[in-house]
Amino acid sequence: MDHIRDQILDRSLDRSPASAPLRALDDAFHAMVARSRAEPAADLAERLDRLARLRAVVADNEERFRQAISADFGHRSAVETTIAETMMVYSEIRHATKHLKSWMAPQRIATALQFLPARNRLIPQPLGVVGIIAPWNYPLQLTLAPAIGAIAAGNLVMIKPSELVPHFAGLLKETVAARFDATELLVTGVEDEIAKAFASLPFDHLVFTGSTRVGRLVAEAAGRNLTPVTLELGGKSPAIIDASADLDEAAERIAYGKLLNAGQTCIAPDYVLVPERSLQAFAEKLRAQMRRMFGTDPANKDYTSVISDRHYARLEGLVADAVERGAKILQPARADDPNWKAHRKFPPTLILGATEDMAVMQEEIFGPVLPVLGYREPADAIAFVNRRDRPLALYWFGKDRDARDAVLSRTVSGGVTVNDCLFHFAQVNQPMGGVGASGTGAYHGEWGFRTFSKLKPVFYRSKFNRLADLYPPYGGKIARLEKMMRFMS
Repeated sequence: MDHIRDQILDRSLDRSPASAPLRALDDAFHAMVARSRAEPAADLAERLDRLARLRAVVADNEERFRQAISADFGHRSAVETTIAETMMVYSEIRHATKHLKSWMAPQRIATALQFLPARNRLIPQPLGVVGIIAPWNYPLQLTLAPAIGAIAAGNLVMIKPSELVPHFAGLLKETVAARFDATELLVTGVEDEIAKAFASLPFDHLVFTGSTRVGRLVAEAAGRNLTPVTLELGGKSPAIIDASADLDEAAERIAYGKLLNAGQTCIAPDYVLVPERSLQAFAEKLRAQMRRMFGTDPANKDYTSVISDRHYARLEGLVADAVERGAKILQPARADDPNWKAHRKFPPTLILGATEDMAVMQEEIFGPVLPVLGYREPADAIAFVNRRDRPLALYWFGKDRDARDAVLSRTVSGGVTVNDCLFHFAQVNQPMGGVGASGTGAYHGEWGFRTFSKLKPVFYRSKFNRLADLYPPYGGKIARLEKMMRFMS
Protein backbone atom coordinates (compact mmCIF):
# COMPACT_ATOMS: atom_id res chain seq x y z
CA MET A 1 0.00 0.00 0.00
CA ASP A 2 2.74 2.45 0.96
CA HIS A 3 4.50 2.07 -2.35
CA ILE A 4 1.32 3.02 -4.24
CA ARG A 5 0.93 6.07 -2.05
CA ASP A 6 4.54 7.06 -2.65
CA GLN A 7 4.11 6.80 -6.40
CA ILE A 8 1.15 9.14 -6.40
CA LEU A 9 2.83 11.58 -4.04
CA ASP A 10 5.81 11.63 -6.37
CA ARG A 11 3.54 12.58 -9.25
CA SER A 12 1.91 15.25 -7.13
CA LEU A 13 5.24 16.63 -6.02
CA ASP A 14 6.32 16.90 -9.63
CA ARG A 15 3.90 19.84 -9.74
CA SER A 16 5.88 21.40 -6.87
CA PRO A 17 4.79 22.54 -4.57
CA ALA A 18 1.85 20.12 -4.29
CA SER A 19 -1.37 22.04 -3.73
CA ALA A 20 -3.74 21.54 -0.83
CA PRO A 21 -6.51 20.12 -3.12
CA LEU A 22 -4.08 17.54 -4.54
CA ARG A 23 -2.87 16.49 -1.12
CA ALA A 24 -6.48 16.23 0.08
CA LEU A 25 -7.35 14.08 -2.93
CA ASP A 26 -4.36 11.86 -2.32
CA ASP A 27 -5.13 11.44 1.38
CA ALA A 28 -8.80 10.70 0.72
CA PHE A 29 -7.97 8.11 -1.92
CA HIS A 30 -5.52 6.23 0.23
CA ALA A 31 -7.84 6.27 3.23
CA MET A 32 -10.46 4.67 1.01
CA VAL A 33 -8.00 2.09 -0.32
CA ALA A 34 -6.87 1.25 3.21
CA ARG A 35 -10.47 0.64 4.30
CA SER A 36 -11.24 -1.51 1.26
CA ARG A 37 -8.25 -3.76 2.02
CA ALA A 38 -8.62 -3.93 5.78
CA GLU A 39 -12.34 -4.59 6.21
CA PRO A 40 -14.49 -7.52 5.08
CA ALA A 41 -16.67 -6.84 2.06
CA ALA A 42 -19.88 -5.01 2.88
CA ASP A 43 -22.73 -7.44 3.49
CA LEU A 44 -26.23 -7.18 2.07
CA ALA A 45 -27.56 -5.03 4.90
CA GLU A 46 -24.73 -2.52 4.62
CA ARG A 47 -25.07 -2.21 0.86
CA LEU A 48 -28.82 -1.70 1.13
CA ASP A 49 -28.22 0.95 3.76
CA ARG A 50 -25.82 2.81 1.48
CA LEU A 51 -28.30 2.67 -1.40
CA ALA A 52 -31.04 3.98 0.89
CA ARG A 53 -28.84 6.84 2.05
CA LEU A 54 -27.98 7.70 -1.55
CA ARG A 55 -31.66 7.81 -2.41
CA ALA A 56 -32.24 10.10 0.57
CA VAL A 57 -29.51 12.45 -0.71
CA VAL A 58 -31.57 12.93 -3.88
CA ALA A 59 -35.05 12.80 -2.35
CA ASP A 60 -34.31 15.28 0.42
CA ASN A 61 -32.69 17.74 -1.96
CA GLU A 62 -34.62 17.19 -5.17
CA GLU A 63 -35.63 20.82 -5.66
CA ARG A 64 -32.16 22.06 -4.70
CA PHE A 65 -30.58 19.79 -7.31
CA ARG A 66 -33.09 20.96 -9.91
CA GLN A 67 -32.26 24.60 -9.21
CA ALA A 68 -28.50 24.00 -9.11
CA ILE A 69 -28.51 22.24 -12.47
CA SER A 70 -30.61 25.01 -14.00
CA ALA A 71 -28.22 27.62 -12.63
CA ASP A 72 -25.30 25.80 -14.24
CA PHE A 73 -27.01 25.59 -17.63
CA GLY A 74 -28.38 29.12 -17.55
CA HIS A 75 -31.76 27.46 -17.87
CA ARG A 76 -32.58 23.77 -17.64
CA SER A 77 -36.13 22.54 -18.17
CA ALA A 78 -37.40 21.42 -14.75
CA VAL A 79 -39.44 18.65 -16.38
CA GLU A 80 -36.39 17.31 -18.21
CA THR A 81 -34.38 17.24 -14.99
CA THR A 82 -37.16 15.36 -13.22
CA ILE A 83 -37.84 12.82 -15.95
CA ALA A 84 -34.37 12.27 -17.39
CA GLU A 85 -32.40 12.49 -14.15
CA THR A 86 -34.23 12.23 -10.84
CA MET A 87 -36.73 9.54 -11.80
CA MET A 88 -34.07 7.44 -13.48
CA VAL A 89 -31.89 7.56 -10.35
CA TYR A 90 -34.83 6.43 -8.24
CA SER A 91 -35.55 3.63 -10.71
CA GLU A 92 -31.93 2.41 -10.65
CA ILE A 93 -31.83 2.36 -6.85
CA ARG A 94 -35.20 0.62 -6.59
CA HIS A 95 -34.13 -2.06 -9.09
CA ALA A 96 -30.78 -2.66 -7.36
CA THR A 97 -32.43 -2.84 -3.94
CA LYS A 98 -34.98 -5.38 -5.16
CA HIS A 99 -32.49 -7.71 -6.84
CA LEU A 100 -29.30 -7.25 -4.83
CA LYS A 101 -29.68 -10.37 -2.71
CA SER A 102 -29.89 -12.60 -5.78
CA TRP A 103 -27.03 -10.77 -7.51
CA MET A 104 -24.77 -11.37 -4.50
CA ALA A 105 -25.53 -15.08 -4.24
CA PRO A 106 -22.79 -17.51 -5.38
CA GLN A 107 -23.58 -18.95 -8.79
CA ARG A 108 -23.52 -22.68 -9.40
CA ILE A 109 -21.34 -23.58 -12.36
CA ALA A 110 -21.36 -26.99 -14.01
CA THR A 111 -18.44 -29.30 -13.15
CA ALA A 112 -16.84 -31.45 -15.84
CA LEU A 113 -17.67 -35.12 -15.44
CA GLN A 114 -14.11 -36.25 -14.73
CA PHE A 115 -13.96 -33.97 -11.66
CA LEU A 116 -17.27 -35.00 -10.07
CA PRO A 117 -18.41 -34.95 -7.33
CA ALA A 118 -16.37 -31.76 -6.93
CA ARG A 119 -18.21 -28.41 -7.25
CA ASN A 120 -17.67 -25.11 -9.09
CA ARG A 121 -18.95 -21.76 -7.90
CA LEU A 122 -18.66 -18.14 -9.02
CA ILE A 123 -18.53 -15.83 -6.03
CA PRO A 124 -19.00 -12.08 -6.68
CA GLN A 125 -16.83 -9.82 -4.59
CA PRO A 126 -16.15 -6.07 -4.65
CA LEU A 127 -13.22 -4.77 -6.65
CA GLY A 128 -12.30 -2.25 -3.95
CA VAL A 129 -12.31 1.47 -4.82
CA VAL A 130 -14.16 2.72 -7.90
CA GLY A 131 -13.52 6.17 -9.39
CA ILE A 132 -16.17 8.01 -11.42
CA ILE A 133 -15.38 10.96 -13.69
CA ALA A 134 -18.81 12.44 -14.34
CA PRO A 135 -20.08 14.57 -17.25
CA TRP A 136 -22.00 17.84 -17.21
CA ASN A 137 -24.91 17.12 -19.54
CA TYR A 138 -26.96 14.95 -17.14
CA PRO A 139 -24.96 15.62 -14.01
CA LEU A 140 -27.23 13.88 -11.52
CA GLN A 141 -28.15 10.76 -13.48
CA LEU A 142 -24.84 10.08 -15.20
CA THR A 143 -22.97 10.65 -11.94
CA LEU A 144 -25.09 8.47 -9.69
CA ALA A 145 -26.07 5.63 -12.05
CA PRO A 146 -22.57 4.11 -12.11
CA ALA A 147 -22.22 4.87 -8.38
CA ILE A 148 -25.35 2.81 -7.70
CA GLY A 149 -23.85 -0.19 -9.49
CA ALA A 150 -20.53 0.23 -7.70
CA ILE A 151 -22.18 0.54 -4.27
CA ALA A 152 -24.43 -2.46 -4.96
CA ALA A 153 -21.31 -4.47 -5.74
CA GLY A 154 -19.87 -3.51 -2.35
CA ASN A 155 -17.26 -1.01 -3.48
CA LEU A 156 -16.17 2.28 -2.01
CA VAL A 157 -16.66 5.14 -4.47
CA MET A 158 -14.97 8.43 -5.28
CA ILE A 159 -16.70 10.87 -7.67
CA LYS A 160 -15.16 13.75 -9.64
CA PRO A 161 -17.99 15.97 -10.99
CA SER A 162 -17.64 18.15 -14.07
CA GLU A 163 -16.17 21.62 -13.67
CA LEU A 164 -18.89 22.93 -16.02
CA VAL A 165 -21.59 22.38 -13.38
CA PRO A 166 -20.09 23.99 -10.25
CA HIS A 167 -23.43 24.64 -8.51
CA PHE A 168 -24.44 21.00 -8.87
CA ALA A 169 -20.98 19.74 -7.93
CA GLY A 170 -20.90 21.81 -4.75
CA LEU A 171 -24.36 20.66 -3.73
CA LEU A 172 -23.59 17.00 -4.40
CA LYS A 173 -20.39 17.26 -2.38
CA GLU A 174 -22.26 18.86 0.54
CA THR A 175 -25.22 16.46 0.59
CA VAL A 176 -23.15 13.30 0.17
CA ALA A 177 -20.79 14.37 2.95
CA ALA A 178 -23.79 14.80 5.27
CA ARG A 179 -24.84 11.14 4.88
CA PHE A 180 -21.67 9.21 4.07
CA ASP A 181 -18.32 8.69 5.71
CA ALA A 182 -15.53 10.02 3.50
CA THR A 183 -14.16 6.48 3.13
CA GLU A 184 -17.54 5.18 1.86
CA LEU A 185 -18.54 7.68 -0.79
CA LEU A 186 -16.72 10.93 -1.51
CA VAL A 187 -17.28 13.77 -3.96
CA THR A 188 -14.16 15.74 -4.86
CA GLY A 189 -13.74 19.34 -5.86
CA VAL A 190 -13.71 20.43 -9.50
CA GLU A 191 -10.40 22.31 -9.63
CA ASP A 192 -8.38 21.81 -12.82
CA GLU A 193 -5.57 20.05 -10.97
CA ILE A 194 -8.06 17.59 -9.44
CA ALA A 195 -9.42 16.74 -12.86
CA LYS A 196 -5.94 16.08 -14.21
CA ALA A 197 -4.81 13.99 -11.24
CA PHE A 198 -7.97 11.93 -10.74
CA ALA A 199 -7.52 9.56 -13.70
CA SER A 200 -3.93 8.88 -12.65
CA LEU A 201 -4.94 7.42 -9.29
CA PRO A 202 -4.65 3.60 -9.18
CA PHE A 203 -8.35 2.85 -8.78
CA ASP A 204 -9.58 -0.72 -8.89
CA HIS A 205 -11.96 0.45 -11.64
CA LEU A 206 -12.49 3.81 -13.32
CA VAL A 207 -15.64 5.07 -15.05
CA PHE A 208 -15.56 7.98 -17.46
CA THR A 209 -18.48 9.52 -19.33
CA GLY A 210 -17.67 12.19 -21.89
CA SER A 211 -16.13 12.84 -25.27
CA THR A 212 -14.11 10.32 -27.25
CA ARG A 213 -11.14 12.71 -27.28
CA VAL A 214 -10.98 13.00 -23.50
CA GLY A 215 -11.84 9.31 -23.13
CA ARG A 216 -8.61 8.43 -24.91
CA LEU A 217 -6.64 10.57 -22.44
CA VAL A 218 -8.41 8.99 -19.47
CA ALA A 219 -7.79 5.48 -20.79
CA GLU A 220 -4.12 6.32 -21.34
CA ALA A 221 -3.73 7.62 -17.77
CA ALA A 222 -5.58 4.64 -16.31
CA GLY A 223 -3.53 2.24 -18.39
CA ARG A 224 -0.34 3.28 -16.63
CA ASN A 225 -1.79 1.69 -13.47
CA LEU A 226 -3.45 -1.19 -15.36
CA THR A 227 -6.73 0.21 -14.08
CA PRO A 228 -9.70 -1.32 -15.90
CA VAL A 229 -12.04 1.31 -17.35
CA THR A 230 -15.63 1.72 -18.38
CA LEU A 231 -15.86 4.44 -21.00
CA GLU A 232 -19.20 5.82 -22.11
CA LEU A 233 -18.28 8.13 -24.95
CA GLY A 234 -20.28 9.39 -27.88
CA GLY A 235 -19.87 9.74 -31.57
CA LYS A 236 -22.33 10.32 -34.34
CA SER A 237 -25.45 8.27 -33.66
CA PRO A 238 -27.51 7.82 -36.85
CA ALA A 239 -31.25 7.66 -37.35
CA ILE A 240 -32.25 5.67 -40.44
CA ILE A 241 -35.68 6.26 -41.96
CA ASP A 242 -36.74 3.24 -44.01
CA ALA A 243 -39.02 3.60 -47.02
CA SER A 244 -41.67 1.73 -45.00
CA ALA A 245 -41.62 4.27 -42.14
CA ASP A 246 -44.46 6.52 -41.08
CA LEU A 247 -42.81 9.91 -41.68
CA ASP A 248 -45.06 11.82 -39.28
CA GLU A 249 -44.35 9.38 -36.48
CA ALA A 250 -40.61 9.33 -37.18
CA ALA A 251 -40.46 13.14 -37.33
CA GLU A 252 -42.18 13.53 -33.95
CA ARG A 253 -39.98 11.00 -32.19
CA ILE A 254 -36.73 12.23 -33.70
CA ALA A 255 -37.63 15.83 -32.84
CA TYR A 256 -38.08 14.84 -29.21
CA GLY A 257 -34.94 12.67 -29.13
CA LYS A 258 -32.86 15.44 -30.65
CA LEU A 259 -34.14 18.41 -28.66
CA LEU A 260 -34.30 16.83 -25.22
CA ASN A 261 -31.75 18.77 -23.15
CA ALA A 262 -31.20 20.91 -26.28
CA GLY A 263 -29.43 18.03 -27.98
CA GLN A 264 -26.80 17.79 -25.24
CA THR A 265 -27.26 14.05 -24.97
CA CYS A 266 -24.60 11.49 -25.84
CA ILE A 267 -27.16 9.21 -27.49
CA ALA A 268 -29.10 11.94 -29.30
CA PRO A 269 -29.52 11.32 -33.04
CA ASP A 270 -26.60 13.09 -34.70
CA TYR A 271 -27.79 12.82 -38.29
CA VAL A 272 -30.76 11.37 -40.17
CA LEU A 273 -30.65 9.25 -43.32
CA VAL A 274 -33.86 9.47 -45.38
CA PRO A 275 -34.80 8.02 -48.78
CA GLU A 276 -34.00 10.76 -51.31
CA ARG A 277 -37.58 11.03 -52.56
CA SER A 278 -38.82 11.72 -49.03
CA LEU A 279 -36.04 14.03 -47.83
CA GLN A 280 -37.77 17.39 -48.32
CA ALA A 281 -41.12 16.16 -46.99
CA PHE A 282 -39.51 14.62 -43.95
CA ALA A 283 -37.47 17.75 -43.22
CA GLU A 284 -40.61 19.88 -43.27
CA LYS A 285 -42.41 17.45 -40.96
CA LEU A 286 -39.43 17.44 -38.59
CA ARG A 287 -39.31 21.23 -38.62
CA ALA A 288 -43.02 21.40 -37.86
CA GLN A 289 -42.69 18.98 -34.94
CA MET A 290 -39.82 20.95 -33.44
CA ARG A 291 -41.92 24.12 -33.69
CA ARG A 292 -44.94 22.38 -32.15
CA MET A 293 -42.94 21.08 -29.18
CA PHE A 294 -40.82 24.12 -28.39
CA GLY A 295 -42.33 27.03 -30.31
CA THR A 296 -40.25 29.98 -31.49
CA ASP A 297 -39.88 31.92 -28.26
CA PRO A 298 -36.43 31.53 -26.64
CA ALA A 299 -38.02 32.27 -23.27
CA ASN A 300 -39.88 28.94 -23.46
CA LYS A 301 -39.20 27.21 -20.13
CA ASP A 302 -39.41 23.77 -21.76
CA TYR A 303 -36.35 24.48 -23.91
CA THR A 304 -32.94 24.07 -22.27
CA SER A 305 -29.98 26.41 -22.69
CA VAL A 306 -26.60 25.45 -24.07
CA ILE A 307 -24.17 24.83 -21.22
CA SER A 308 -21.64 27.60 -21.98
CA ASP A 309 -20.77 30.43 -24.34
CA ARG A 310 -17.91 28.32 -25.70
CA HIS A 311 -20.25 25.49 -26.62
CA TYR A 312 -22.71 27.95 -28.17
CA ALA A 313 -19.94 29.44 -30.31
CA ARG A 314 -18.88 25.96 -31.40
CA LEU A 315 -22.41 25.21 -32.64
CA GLU A 316 -22.46 28.53 -34.50
CA GLY A 317 -19.21 27.51 -36.17
CA LEU A 318 -20.63 24.14 -37.28
CA VAL A 319 -23.63 25.80 -38.90
CA ALA A 320 -21.52 28.55 -40.53
CA ASP A 321 -19.19 25.94 -42.03
CA ALA A 322 -22.17 24.04 -43.45
CA VAL A 323 -23.58 27.24 -45.00
CA GLU A 324 -20.21 28.08 -46.51
CA ARG A 325 -20.10 24.62 -48.09
CA GLY A 326 -23.52 24.95 -49.67
CA ALA A 327 -25.98 23.50 -47.14
CA LYS A 328 -29.54 24.76 -46.69
CA ILE A 329 -30.44 25.77 -43.14
CA LEU A 330 -33.92 25.53 -41.59
CA GLN A 331 -34.27 27.29 -38.22
CA PRO A 332 -36.78 29.63 -36.53
CA ALA A 333 -34.12 32.31 -36.02
CA ARG A 334 -30.42 32.85 -36.61
CA ALA A 335 -28.17 31.69 -33.82
CA ASP A 336 -26.79 35.21 -33.45
CA ASP A 337 -30.29 36.61 -32.84
CA PRO A 338 -29.90 38.64 -29.62
CA ASN A 339 -33.14 37.24 -28.14
CA TRP A 340 -31.88 33.67 -28.43
CA LYS A 341 -28.29 34.40 -27.58
CA ALA A 342 -29.25 36.30 -24.43
CA HIS A 343 -30.85 33.11 -23.10
CA ARG A 344 -27.96 31.03 -24.51
CA LYS A 345 -30.57 28.98 -26.34
CA PHE A 346 -29.56 27.72 -29.75
CA PRO A 347 -32.45 27.71 -32.26
CA PRO A 348 -33.45 24.17 -33.37
CA THR A 349 -31.57 23.81 -36.64
CA LEU A 350 -31.92 21.41 -39.57
CA ILE A 351 -29.14 21.16 -42.14
CA LEU A 352 -30.15 19.93 -45.59
CA GLY A 353 -27.59 19.02 -48.19
CA ALA A 354 -24.93 18.13 -45.66
CA THR A 355 -21.82 16.52 -47.14
CA GLU A 356 -19.13 14.40 -45.59
CA ASP A 357 -16.53 17.17 -45.76
CA MET A 358 -18.57 19.45 -43.48
CA ALA A 359 -17.46 19.75 -39.86
CA VAL A 360 -21.00 18.96 -38.76
CA MET A 361 -20.60 15.49 -40.30
CA GLN A 362 -17.17 14.89 -38.81
CA GLU A 363 -17.71 15.93 -35.17
CA GLU A 364 -20.25 14.91 -32.58
CA ILE A 365 -22.68 17.83 -32.56
CA PHE A 366 -23.94 17.78 -28.96
CA GLY A 367 -26.52 20.46 -29.53
CA PRO A 368 -29.87 21.13 -31.28
CA VAL A 369 -28.41 20.90 -34.80
CA LEU A 370 -29.43 17.99 -37.03
CA PRO A 371 -28.17 17.19 -40.56
CA VAL A 372 -30.70 15.40 -42.77
CA LEU A 373 -29.21 13.44 -45.66
CA GLY A 374 -30.74 11.43 -48.49
CA TYR A 375 -29.89 7.89 -49.61
CA ARG A 376 -30.94 5.86 -52.67
CA GLU A 377 -30.90 2.24 -51.55
CA PRO A 378 -31.10 0.69 -48.04
CA ALA A 379 -27.63 -0.77 -48.56
CA ASP A 380 -26.32 2.78 -49.10
CA ALA A 381 -27.54 3.84 -45.65
CA ILE A 382 -25.85 0.84 -44.05
CA ALA A 383 -22.62 1.54 -45.91
CA PHE A 384 -22.73 5.19 -44.84
CA VAL A 385 -22.98 4.22 -41.17
CA ASN A 386 -20.27 1.58 -41.51
CA ARG A 387 -17.76 4.02 -43.00
CA ARG A 388 -17.70 5.81 -39.65
CA ASP A 389 -16.70 4.96 -36.12
CA ARG A 390 -19.18 2.68 -34.43
CA PRO A 391 -21.78 4.86 -32.74
CA LEU A 392 -23.06 4.79 -29.19
CA ALA A 393 -26.64 4.50 -30.46
CA LEU A 394 -28.52 3.75 -33.67
CA TYR A 395 -32.18 4.42 -34.45
CA TRP A 396 -34.23 2.71 -37.16
CA PHE A 397 -37.73 3.64 -38.25
CA GLY A 398 -40.00 1.53 -40.41
CA LYS A 399 -42.37 -1.41 -40.71
CA ASP A 400 -40.34 -3.70 -43.01
CA ARG A 401 -38.93 -6.43 -40.75
CA ASP A 402 -36.44 -7.67 -43.31
CA ALA A 403 -35.06 -4.15 -43.78
CA ARG A 404 -34.91 -3.71 -40.01
CA ASP A 405 -33.08 -6.98 -39.46
CA ALA A 406 -30.61 -6.17 -42.24
CA VAL A 407 -29.63 -2.96 -40.40
CA LEU A 408 -29.44 -4.77 -37.05
CA SER A 409 -27.23 -7.54 -38.44
CA ARG A 410 -24.96 -5.41 -40.61
CA THR A 411 -24.22 -2.50 -38.25
CA VAL A 412 -22.51 -2.45 -34.87
CA SER A 413 -23.46 0.11 -32.23
CA GLY A 414 -23.63 0.48 -28.47
CA GLY A 415 -27.41 0.14 -28.47
CA VAL A 416 -30.46 0.41 -30.71
CA THR A 417 -33.99 1.72 -30.40
CA VAL A 418 -36.42 0.66 -33.13
CA ASN A 419 -39.11 3.19 -34.07
CA ASP A 420 -38.06 5.68 -31.42
CA CYS A 421 -35.02 7.38 -29.92
CA LEU A 422 -33.20 7.20 -26.59
CA PHE A 423 -35.41 4.68 -24.82
CA HIS A 424 -33.01 1.74 -24.93
CA PHE A 425 -31.04 3.73 -22.36
CA ALA A 426 -33.95 3.60 -19.90
CA GLN A 427 -34.17 -0.21 -19.89
CA VAL A 428 -32.79 -1.17 -16.50
CA ASN A 429 -32.48 -4.85 -17.50
CA GLN A 430 -30.37 -4.01 -20.55
CA PRO A 431 -26.67 -3.05 -20.50
CA MET A 432 -25.66 0.47 -21.45
CA GLY A 433 -22.31 0.92 -23.10
CA GLY A 434 -20.46 1.73 -26.28
CA VAL A 435 -18.29 -0.15 -28.73
CA GLY A 436 -15.06 0.92 -30.37
CA ALA A 437 -14.70 4.70 -30.40
CA SER A 438 -18.05 5.11 -28.60
CA GLY A 439 -16.83 3.36 -25.47
CA THR A 440 -16.11 0.12 -23.71
CA GLY A 441 -17.76 -1.74 -20.86
CA ALA A 442 -21.35 -1.51 -19.65
CA TYR A 443 -23.46 -0.72 -16.62
CA HIS A 444 -27.12 -0.43 -15.52
CA GLY A 445 -28.81 -2.91 -13.24
CA GLU A 446 -27.17 -6.30 -12.93
CA TRP A 447 -24.74 -5.35 -15.70
CA GLY A 448 -23.34 -2.62 -13.46
CA PHE A 449 -23.13 -5.00 -10.53
CA ARG A 450 -21.10 -7.41 -12.66
CA THR A 451 -18.87 -4.67 -14.07
CA PHE A 452 -17.92 -3.56 -10.56
CA SER A 453 -17.51 -7.07 -9.16
CA LYS A 454 -14.87 -9.72 -9.49
CA LEU A 455 -16.64 -12.97 -10.28
CA LYS A 456 -14.21 -15.26 -8.50
CA PRO A 457 -14.18 -18.86 -9.77
CA VAL A 458 -13.83 -21.34 -6.89
CA PHE A 459 -13.27 -25.11 -7.28
CA TYR A 460 -14.26 -27.24 -4.29
CA ARG A 461 -12.27 -30.49 -4.37
CA SER A 462 -14.07 -33.68 -3.35
CA LYS A 463 -12.27 -36.40 -1.40
CA PHE A 464 -13.97 -38.98 -3.60
CA ASN A 465 -12.42 -37.79 -6.86
CA ARG A 466 -9.42 -39.77 -8.13
CA LEU A 467 -7.29 -36.74 -9.03
CA ALA A 468 -4.45 -38.24 -7.01
CA ASP A 469 -4.00 -40.70 -9.87
CA LEU A 470 -2.37 -37.77 -11.72
CA TYR A 471 0.54 -37.70 -9.28
CA PRO A 472 3.88 -39.37 -10.07
CA PRO A 473 5.30 -41.93 -10.15
CA TYR A 474 3.42 -42.44 -13.39
CA GLY A 475 2.36 -45.97 -14.15
CA GLY A 476 -0.71 -47.89 -15.12
CA LYS A 477 -3.03 -45.56 -13.22
CA ILE A 478 -2.14 -42.59 -15.36
CA ALA A 479 -2.59 -44.59 -18.56
CA ARG A 480 -6.11 -45.55 -17.53
CA LEU A 481 -6.89 -41.99 -16.50
CA GLU A 482 -5.53 -40.63 -19.77
CA LYS A 483 -7.69 -43.06 -21.70
CA MET A 484 -10.77 -41.91 -19.79
CA MET A 485 -9.90 -38.22 -20.33
CA ARG A 486 -9.43 -38.77 -24.06
CA PHE A 487 -12.79 -40.51 -24.22
CA MET A 488 -14.48 -37.58 -22.49
CA SER A 489 -12.71 -34.87 -24.53
